[in-house]
Amino acid sequence: MKPTARPRMPQFSSGPCAKRPGWSLDALKGAMLGRSHRAALPKARLQAAIDKSRALLGMPADYRLAIVPASDTGAVEMALWSLLGARGVDVLAWESFGAGWASDIVKQLKLADVRLIEAPYGELPDLSKVGADRDAVFTWNGTTSGVCVPDGDWIRGDREGLTICDATSAAFAMDLPWDKLDVVTWSWQKALGGEAAHGMLALSPRAVHRLETYKPAWPLPKIFRLTQGGKLIEGVFKGETLNTPSMLCAEDYLDALDWAASIGGLKALIARSRANLAVVERWVARSNWAAFLAKRPEYRSWTSICLSVVDLAFLRLDDKARTEAIKRLTGLLEKEGVAFDIGAHRDAPPGLRIWGGATVETADMEALLPWLDWAFAEVKAGLAKAA
Repeated sequence: MKPTARPRMPQFSSGPCAKRPGWSLDALKGAMLGRSHRAALPKARLQAAIDKSRALLGMPADYRLAIVPASDTGAVEMALWSLLGARGVDVLAWESFGAGWASDIVKQLKLADVRLIEAPYGELPDLSKVGADRDAVFTWNGTTSGVCVPDGDWIRGDREGLTICDATSAAFAMDLPWDKLDVVTWSWQKALGGEAAHGMLALSPRAVHRLETYKPAWPLPKIFRLTQGGKLIEGVFKGETLNTPSMLCAEDYLDALDWAASIGGLKALIARSRANLAVVERWVARSNWAAFLAKRPEYRSWTSICLSVVDLAFLRLDDKARTEAIKRLTGLLEKEGVAFDIGAHRDAPPGLRIWGGATVETADMEALLPWLDWAFAEVKAGLAKAA
């Protein structure tokens, strides 16, 4: 039977993600439009975005934080091109983004001393293989696999290398151990549902020291340069962005930060996200066709919730047919207006990927799941008819 209850908000995309509950365009009325981002008041709004991010995340006082161009991708690339090459690098990859950083390090930076520590979708690499005397590059949460590192215990406190962490689907949803992370990046459009094209780059004192004492062998584009004359460009970390930011997007990000603070801060954000996963876990436990892509619950993500189909009729299909079946399933949901953009990432195994971050209401997640059962039953009936 087709369900009757519908999610109030059908936005379950893993990026850009759902806006915060109650959001409307009125939230942007105070945006500094038509103003230079270098002027005092607009610059103060950018500085507020930095300050409020620091406070919400509990970032140490001696860490630097900047707004940078090109979303999380730009922030990670800035770190890779500016910091790597001083020592050997270990790259962890268990889904498409980690694999992408590995490809850039090997094929673009052409570093010679690179070790790839990888695992297939649904699993986590052997974290004990990361060398304390080497730089490490990794995602905290594998957005396209639904697998996240369980904690930072595997990172040595007395490490010599830097840890460069892509935390775009973990920041504001997971508790990051700042003392174990030297570079942390994220984007506005992920966990808080901000607008696209802006990234955040956090640097530990150790990362700053590397920037000021090491010069890469390759030229750096202007928008990647964080130092001048061997010293950190302090203005970049005080709202003086390297390129022109959108003040409309900045106002939207500030609105999301204020909402997060108003509901209880980071602990409340984490609790909301984990409640969404708990709803899905209860449903999966009853399901005869769906399972988590993450093989073990201890590294199961509660933001990018990735599901695989374990029904025998589906498993008998080849990869192309499975992909088409998932497209039919998600197409039915979109046509009904109950879930948008929840197909697995193009590089991941055919399945579903549902965003469970804090901006998604648990009631909407509960309303969605019967629709998944209905849509799968429709697709399975079509497969039986075709056979």
